[in-house]
Amino acid sequence: MKLKNGIMLLLAAFIWGTAFVAQTVGMDYVGPFTFNGVRCFIGAFTLAIVCLIMELIKKNKGGALAEEKSEAEKKLQRKHLIQGGICCGLILFIASSLQQVGLVYTAPGKAGFITACYIVLVPIIGLFLKRKTGWLIWVAVVLAVAGLYFLCITEALTINRGDIYVLLCALMFSFHIIAVDHFSPLVDGVKLSCSQFLVTGILSLPFIFGMET
Repeated sequence: MKLKNGIMLLLAAFIWGTAFVAQTVGMDYVGPFTFNGVRCFIGAFTLAIVCLIMELIKKNKGGALAEEKSEAEKKLQRKHLIQGGICCGLILFIASSLQQVGLVYTAPGKAGFITACYIVLVPIIGLFLKRKTGWLIWVAVVLAVAGLYFLCITEALTINRGDIYVLLCALMFSFHIIAVDHFSPLVDGVKLSCSQFLVTGILSLPFIFGMET
């Protein structure tokens, strides 16, 4: 199970890293809010289909077990899903918008490095939330940041307007990870992802129609 989870996280990191190039190219054709809004709606639609398939599989495999949950439990789970979707979706909207706007003014490699600095911010924020972080994690954080620097930064590390946007994005992604960590044990992870993408897409709509063509 640990190996499977590790491979899934590695695959997620690969997709996340390669996406910066696509995001930069996308800015040649649409605005940042349009790009984020459309991709989040696509994500929500895709995951909604996955959720339906998973529900059908669960019913076929163990319909009796699914019925054992009381109405109170189902209601509480729905409440957590709505709260999680709104909270994570709002933070994701702010983070992804800052990142996408930042990519207009900075290089994708530099944006990738600065955004990835959330791996430092997450354990630091965790300290304020009274969450213990072992020394091995701190060693891993230092090595990861050093590795990311050498991978992403090919020229002098100067700070411009885009870098500041992306730095704020890294801070928001740190809060997003902590929010997801809080809600994921309470609800189904795929449903949480679907709902947060839907919320992010909806929040993008006023900016799409009010600020972009």
